[in-house]
Amino acid sequence: MKKLWFQLHWFVGITAGTVLMVIGLSGATLAFREQILDALNPGVRTVAVQSAPVLAPQQFALAARALKPHERVTSIILYDTPGSSARIGLAPAPGERKGETIYLNPYTAALLPELKYEGFFEWTEQLHRFLLLPRDPGKMVSGVLAFCLMGLALSGLYLRWPRRVWDWRTWLTFDTRMKGRSFLWGLHSVAGTWVLVVFMVFTVSGVYWAFDPIRDMADGWMGTLRPPREAAAPKPKAAKPPKAEPADLTPSWTTFQQTAPNWQMAFLRPPERANAPLQILWVAKDAPHVRARSSMAINMQTGALLKSELYADKPVGARLQSTIYPLHLGTYFGVVGQLIVFIAALALPGFGITGWMLYLNRRKQKRIARAERAQFAASALAGLVQDDPVLMAYASQTGQAERLALQSAAALQKAGVAVHVHSLEKLTLPQLGKYRRALFVASSFGEGEAPDSARRFSRLLHAAKEELQHVQYAVLALGDRNYAQFCGFGRTLDQRLSFMGAQPLHPMIEMDNGDAGALARWGNALRGLMGEGAADAGEVTLSAAADDSDYVSWRLDQRVLLNPGSIGFPLYEITLGGDIGDGWRPGALVDIWPGHYGVDATPRRYSLASVPQDGSLQLVVRQVQCERGLGLASGWLTDQAAIGDEVRVRLIANPSFDAYPQPAPAIYIGNGSGIAGLRSHLRARVLEGAQRNWLIFGERQQAHDAICADEIKGWRAQGFLPELDLMYSRDVTGGGYVQDCLQQRADTLRQWIADGAVIFVCGSLQGMAGGVDDALADIIGRAQLEQLAEDGRYRRDVY
Repeated sequence: MKKLWFQLHWFVGITAGTVLMVIGLSGATLAFREQILDALNPGVRTVAVQSAPVLAPQQFALAARALKPHERVTSIILYDTPGSSARIGLAPAPGERKGETIYLNPYTAALLPELKYEGFFEWTEQLHRFLLLPRDPGKMVSGVLAFCLMGLALSGLYLRWPRRVWDWRTWLTFDTRMKGRSFLWGLHSVAGTWVLVVFMVFTVSGVYWAFDPIRDMADGWMGTLRPPREAAAPKPKAAKPPKAEPADLTPSWTTFQQTAPNWQMAFLRPPERANAPLQILWVAKDAPHVRARSSMAINMQTGALLKSELYADKPVGARLQSTIYPLHLGTYFGVVGQLIVFIAALALPGFGITGWMLYLNRRKQKRIARAERAQFAASALAGLVQDDPVLMAYASQTGQAERLALQSAAALQKAGVAVHVHSLEKLTLPQLGKYRRALFVASSFGEGEAPDSARRFSRLLHAAKEELQHVQYAVLALGDRNYAQFCGFGRTLDQRLSFMGAQPLHPMIEMDNGDAGALARWGNALRGLMGEGAADAGEVTLSAAADDSDYVSWRLDQRVLLNPGSIGFPLYEITLGGDIGDGWRPGALVDIWPGHYGVDATPRRYSLASVPQDGSLQLVVRQVQCERGLGLASGWLTDQAAIGDEVRVRLIANPSFDAYPQPAPAIYIGNGSGIAGLRSHLRARVLEGAQRNWLIFGERQQAHDAICADEIKGWRAQGFLPELDLMYSRDVTGGGYVQDCLQQRADTLRQWIADGAVIFVCGSLQGMAGGVDDALADIIGRAQLEQLAEDGRYRRDVY
């Protein structure tokens, strides 16, 4: 669901958002319209304050008639502010919507200069309200755009909704030291949160004005709906009566001043008929906003007050309706409100620009990925028409072997050698037998085992009776010398191929954690296959590490000790904030490059404990202590880094521990910090509504090591954990290990597997993972367990 909203957010953002940039710019231009006009037109709407008394409306009316003898005065606007000019509105010419406004000196009634540049702001207002379209279709388009802005604001809020809702820093701050896409995302998302309320005001008011049915409905709720006007019956034309002299405004003005001594603005509407009452709208000095208007009706002949309605006495709905326009302009909160509206309106183009930059960056990354895939697809196609292609096969658990295999294939292809790239997950022995030359890049898993994706091929290879005397091969074995069976699977592969008669092109190369020397030797082995193309290919450059451009900057937002008082090493939940981007799959991994490392270090890898919907990247990190002190990565994350520090991050897909592609029951088994990978899966399952889950998790003592206990209890109470076993091995009341639990619940386990359950194992290799593997093999048989692995129903992330 979140991915769908993400796609909708970007689609609307790069379509309607582009037009909203125009509306934002025009809105920002109009935010201080009155102040700008006054600054550009000194001496028009305000004049120098004099000691003489301000003239009365009747004097302004007479002066306007003398200046414009053929025009009818339709309004007189006066302000109690010293030096404010009188504004006289004249009737529009036939076919026009708006008449001329002239300004008169408040002390002499002399005509003041025409207000310049007002036409520009009127044009800008038409652009802002109707996009320069005819009024009715322009209103509709503006209304649709208002709905789009509302959708962008609300979907953006949903997409960045953090797990820790009450942490204000997560909502309102981001690390300004970030660069590139991370900086753009932080600016885009955090700025969106800052202006969210203002945008909602924009959208609600825009929709209210754009669609008459919505406006009528809202007015009905507020009790301000005007009854529709009935068409008047045509009347016979009568002779036009002689023009009557307009009535004197003096008695009415005297009554107004006596009734409203605290007026600040008065809007007089002289009637067309001399015997009709004078209508006055006015705003008090202590009014809450500029549209908080009271009204009067006064007999022009006698000065008698016919009707008076104070703003404070109006129904709540009418007062609410009057705030819509001031809220939209920001004038409800004075100059501060106008400034907020100005910034928010100006932010719309900013969101459009950053949104486009993020979108183009994503497109660029996808193009690069497509180009890389196409490169090797072209290589495979070329191999169909070229003789003697080289097989480049890889066995990868977390992607490093695949990366090196692709780099190696690219180097060979550049030298003109046809290459077919295959994962051992799908490779069969008959396929292998079709090649004369085969190169293998093989990682080891756990204590020298084959990666889960290569277990089927390993089993087939050991059971095969094929002869491979015609095959020449080379093996690059990847491993870690911290494990007893260093490069175990690579060694087994090399030995088995040799036993089957295959001839080595080059002695097996063992690489310890990206060792540059081993990579150089592998590069030399590749050059031996290039023949005449070696000179054209140049130097073979391989790197086991990801490019620096693959890393993005996140920030350390929070760390929480999960096991206070534990006899084990401290276990922390680490929360990082940054660009969620396209997100990640459950079970994904992350490489962390701590801030105090040099450029030549190897990054540390952790299982992700969160899902993209959490709005943050969460890890569960055990603080490692050794002779030289705290572990380099764990010590930095759990103790040395300050909150807010930059963290270089690379998300890594983990297909062998990804969610099963079809709906199925799921069994989650782990211990210690292995809760991270299990928690990401369970959170995803809860979001999907998948309820048949079984968690088997082990730690030391329940009193101190009940990790994520509240979250697990919540899942249990909601029905998402119908089976739950928590094992505490050091409790005096008797405990045990997760593998013991499997033996105790063997019958239930067999039933779940029979129902199609997928088994996920995450945690320490020593003890737990091996014990679980043995227990599962004992319960269902080694052959069935191997079949589960081949079918993708036995998935592991152990370390």
